[in-house]
Amino acid sequence: MKKSRLRFIAPIAVVTALALAGCSTSNLGGTADADPAAEAGPIKIGAVLDVTGVGASLGVPEQNTLTMLAKQLNADGGIDGRDVELTIVDNQSTEDGAAKATSKLIESDKVDLIIGASRTGPSLAMRPIAEAAKVPMISVAANIAIVEGSQWVFKTAQNDVVVIERILDDAKAKGYTKLALVRDATGFGEGVADYITKLGAERGITLVMTEAFEPSATDFTPQMTNVRGSDADAVIIWGINPSAGLAQKAYVQLGVNKPVYHSHGISNQAFFDAAGDAANGVIAPMGRLLVADQLAADNPQSTVIDQFKADYSKAYSEQPSGFAGHAFDAWHIAVNAIDAVGTDPEALRTELETAKWTGISGVFKMTAKNHSGLDASALILAEAEDGRWNLLKD
Repeated sequence: MKKSRLRFIAPIAVVTALALAGCSTSNLGGTADADPAAEAGPIKIGAVLDVTGVGASLGVPEQNTLTMLAKQLNADGGIDGRDVELTIVDNQSTEDGAAKATSKLIESDKVDLIIGASRTGPSLAMRPIAEAAKVPMISVAANIAIVEGSQWVFKTAQNDVVVIERILDDAKAKGYTKLALVRDATGFGEGVADYITKLGAERGITLVMTEAFEPSATDFTPQMTNVRGSDADAVIIWGINPSAGLAQKAYVQLGVNKPVYHSHGISNQAFFDAAGDAANGVIAPMGRLLVADQLAADNPQSTVIDQFKADYSKAYSEQPSGFAGHAFDAWHIAVNAIDAVGTDPEALRTELETAKWTGISGVFKMTAKNHSGLDASALILAEAEDGRWNLLKD
């Protein structure tokens, strides 16, 4: 054990896919009672991702990343001489699908650790199952509720709270005192209005209205008409693509004409594909991946980001998204922990609580009370212009 897993080699992509049918929630057990001889067999990592459905713009690059990294790792000798068997299940962007997939991975596949899901709602559906089975889980979604008070669940996407803090700090600096919120109606948007209200009050900022939309929405006329008629100084659109990009397009077409912020849920090319020229001028907090060419030479994340971009583009002929980065970090945090202590569930959980990792989404410092490990320093502010992001504040 204790070998370094930070080395990169050229990637080859493979995918392991399973159907969701036939899963149950009975007899959850994890690996605590497994035969000790299993330590000589493959290490089993499961992943539950939004590969199809409304979360596909997140889940597909995450799937790509994990399969690439699994191939790399096994070609490099696995972990302590043991291959890593990766099983990816498509939850079809549903909470029920995520719960069934988690049960199957634990009950039938006897995985040692689970990565996922891509979005908050499915991750929250997975959490109680992983907790009850005492199987470590690393979500790649954002809402802090995924890990609050958890013992067995961790996450790699920057917390929604710190994203809101970065937006509010910028709004305060620009003299905006009244904000409107247009948010995803799923788990990703839950609690956002409350956080804005609480954190905004500390900065002299008031939330004057909130509108909601389904992630499958294509028509945003009612929401944007109401926002246009409000007395808000600026607006926050909080969602994932393609709906967030379509909301931005409607925002411009309907002449809202107020400064606009988005969440880090738009950290991919799908935002520009959906919004087109309407994306210009949008400000969003996000990780450093999409502005890697604008970072200072001595930035501690530069080396790992540049290598990941090179590997991913070689494997898939496109650049990775911020969501691919969340999966990259989850994989390495998981593999480093397994490499250090093996697959005993309690030992693995304890190791994850002390994980340190300089990755794509930030510099992680996990603790027993902080199962995310990232603070506001993991985020930069970027502005959209002509199909790319320009660094505003690091």
